[in-house]
Amino acid sequence: MKHSLQLKLGQHLTLTPQLQQSIRLLQLSTLELNQELEQMLQDNPLLEREEEDVTLAATEPPAHTAEAEAQGTDAPPTESAESADTESATTLDDSDWNDYSSAGGDEDDTDSAQGSVSGASLREHLLNQLIVSALTLRDRSLVAALIDDLDEAGFLTQPLADITAGLQTELEELEPEEVETALKHLQNMDPTGVGARNLAECLTLQLRALPADTPLRAIAMQLTANHLDLLAARDVGKLKKILGIDDPTLRAVRALILSLNPRPGASFGADETHYVIPDVYVRRIKGMWIASLNADAMPKLRVNRVYADILSRHRENGGSQQLASQLQEARWLIKNVQQRFDTILRVSQAIVDRQKSFLEHGEVAMRPLVLREIADVVELHESTISRVTTQKFMMTPRGLYELKYFFGSHVSTDSGGACSSTAIRALIKQLIAAESSRRPLSDGQLADELGRQGIVVARRTVAKYRESMQIPTANMRRAL
Repeated sequence: MKHSLQLKLGQHLTLTPQLQQSIRLLQLSTLELNQELEQMLQDNPLLEREEEDVTLAATEPPAHTAEAEAQGTDAPPTESAESADTESATTLDDSDWNDYSSAGGDEDDTDSAQGSVSGASLREHLLNQLIVSALTLRDRSLVAALIDDLDEAGFLTQPLADITAGLQTELEELEPEEVETALKHLQNMDPTGVGARNLAECLTLQLRALPADTPLRAIAMQLTANHLDLLAARDVGKLKKILGIDDPTLRAVRALILSLNPRPGASFGADETHYVIPDVYVRRIKGMWIASLNADAMPKLRVNRVYADILSRHRENGGSQQLASQLQEARWLIKNVQQRFDTILRVSQAIVDRQKSFLEHGEVAMRPLVLREIADVVELHESTISRVTTQKFMMTPRGLYELKYFFGSHVSTDSGGACSSTAIRALIKQLIAAESSRRPLSDGQLADELGRQGIVVARRTVAKYRESMQIPTANMRRAL
């Protein structure tokens, strides 16, 4: 076999570290991007934020305030501290109860006698009431064990028999009657309805706590305790026959039940609200819809000049290779972050140009749009458009929307055109809002109504769109 040299030309795609970083930054949300940048700012000394200058300027002596006012800028106002009187917390002397009193040991907590601490969880709220109760230590231990078994809504997560079996290994000679008594104590606590084993018991407990002269209280208790499933199924005829009431009375009983809280513990320890920062603002300027980047969402980065100058002076003497590498990484990051927002702006403007009707007339005017159409306009790949439109938000005069919201499949119309699935959902919502409460429209009737407007859509498609909007069926929408 004879050996020989051959030369071949070919092309292949190589993902450089810079390109990999650009792709990763592009698919991050604003919150994730800030977290990523904070980590990079800690790891790379040659990278810094420009806001640091603003922070330093804000710490200057008050003598500069007059100069700031002369330049037309407002000095930040100073906030006066507010003081409030607090009530002393009520504590117990029982040393054995310390394991259950952790929720009420903070001296700064207020209104501890009522057990309502600002931001307290349901468990803390109940334990605060248990601390000041007149129960024995054994009963307190049983009630505390039941409190630990509650879910976020305030319901017991296990059958009472299973809870009793688990406690018998910890407490000697425990009788089931003791656990049932502890449950009664728990169900007498605030909020009313806590400690219930199911929804029927929860509503019944709340009705029982109402004044005895409350109209229709007894009938409502009978309904929730024994016939709640019939009310959920809207079996009006059977309910009237069993309870021996007429239509107006049944409507009044239903209104009383709807005024109750089916999740009494949900208001405690609510999750912290997370605010969405828009990446793009859309405004109408001289009759044109213009997209602009949100300056507050754009991190302002720069290379640290002190380290850069040191590196440049010692480069001829064979400066630090690590600093040189970090300088290159800092420049890459700044360029990739800028490229990320430039791409978001280009894609957003392309979306705005194609969804002008939505901005002017609402969801019913949304036109069909796919990723390929935007990719062809901005000359990017569809996968890049998908990354750009995920977890990126646009603030419009009609509200805040994710960029992916403006994309949707199409449905053919009688005229040969196409209608967006978003527009069809909006039309279905309008038809249901205008329907008679006594004769709600079925999915087939909704499909017929859409057909009269030139939109050809099957009944099962209407059902799919209706379920995606969490709208109940016609039977469930029918008024009693």
